[in-house]
Amino acid sequence: MGSRENNQGLVRNANFQGPRLGGSKFLKEIGNNPRAALSNITNFKREASGLGAVRDKKLSNLGHRPITRRFAAQMVQQNPNESEVPNPTGVRECDQGTKKLSSTTTVDPSGLVDLGIIDVEDSEEEDFDAVPMYVKHTEAMLDEIDRMEEDEESEDPIMDIDTSSLKDSLSVVDYIDDIYAHYRKTENQSCVSPCYMAQQPDINEKMRAILIDWLIEVHYKFELMDETLFLTVNLIDRFLESQVVVRKKLQLVGVTAMLLACKYEEVSVPVVEDFVLISDKAYTRQDVLGMEKSMVNKLQFNFSVPTPYVFMRRFLKAAQSDKKLELLSFFLIELSLVEYEMLKFSPSLLAAAAIYTAQCSLSRFKQWSKTCEWYTNYSEDELQECSRMMVSFHQKAETGRLTGVHRKYSTWKFGYAAKAEPAEFLLNP
Repeated sequence: MGSRENNQGLVRNANFQGPRLGGSKFLKEIGNNPRAALSNITNFKREASGLGAVRDKKLSNLGHRPITRRFAAQMVQQNPNESEVPNPTGVRECDQGTKKLSSTTTVDPSGLVDLGIIDVEDSEEEDFDAVPMYVKHTEAMLDEIDRMEEDEESEDPIMDIDTSSLKDSLSVVDYIDDIYAHYRKTENQSCVSPCYMAQQPDINEKMRAILIDWLIEVHYKFELMDETLFLTVNLIDRFLESQVVVRKKLQLVGVTAMLLACKYEEVSVPVVEDFVLISDKAYTRQDVLGMEKSMVNKLQFNFSVPTPYVFMRRFLKAAQSDKKLELLSFFLIELSLVEYEMLKFSPSLLAAAAIYTAQCSLSRFKQWSKTCEWYTNYSEDELQECSRMMVSFHQKAETGRLTGVHRKYSTWKFGYAAKAEPAEFLLNP
């Protein structure tokens, strides 16, 4: 008759609520033989390895929360008793976390198994392969957790920039994505050919630059809105692309375009006489009204176009800009308005490149986050050409022939943005 320890009915699972290990009833069941069934030893090792019911219970409570060292430590502190596994041998598995113990088994002729405990660290004959499997699994798991933590720290998440504006009805969060998708779709329709000046026999790109540089100063003097300036430049280019203008009428085109932009954007609109005075009475009131009629008919009353300004506002929000970054970005893009060669870039690209260049100027290293890339739809590489041109304009802004933009942004009102150091390192390939 075999020993009662080999009776499978005596094997207890992790949820068994029977007598304690030291009780008399338990001793009566197992008799005087201290041997334990091999299946019991297997169950004990599974529990001791942290893969038993206690560990399963903890993991089931984790939900979708990522496992980190800090979170694991919090779980142990909150449930210190659950981390203790019953030890029927009475021998501690570890001593203050400095010694790892391994179990060895011997089989006698009767088929019974004896359980012995040896100190892994004190045994010189033990090699790495002799370390219990659960120790290897634990170390591998901790290494994986470390790797996950490093990946999370190095990852640049894409932020939802509209979360903070949910309660602001003017931000139209429910429609903002559709609005900018429409801007993207229609921005090319409002652009002009980058070589349209070739069909103008009496004016050239230098005259255009002088006109716009002067209008930037007029815009500043009248204290008009930013939207008005960008729309003014757009109206001038679209009109000159489709209508031949003689040199003496070019300034008239400029003041009339600003008058129309004011009527479209401003609440308080300057009167015609203001523009007559600002042009030193070179034109009469009838001249301005006649040019106004000619322009609106040639442009078919289409003033609702996406200028760089609308993209600037959205992209600055994505860049989490402060006032310093905002002013420097507008300084760079207004420098670009003067330059005829910048017409080859779309309004959204100009806005993104201005913000990228401003960030690089302030931080003194290349900076373009995943959030900026997501909301602008431009990678850092796509901005390089336009950005380098802006840096070159920044370098010569103070010493060039046209310094209207530099003077404007060298004032306290505009934060002395023109005094910022150009990001010259962007010029290096």
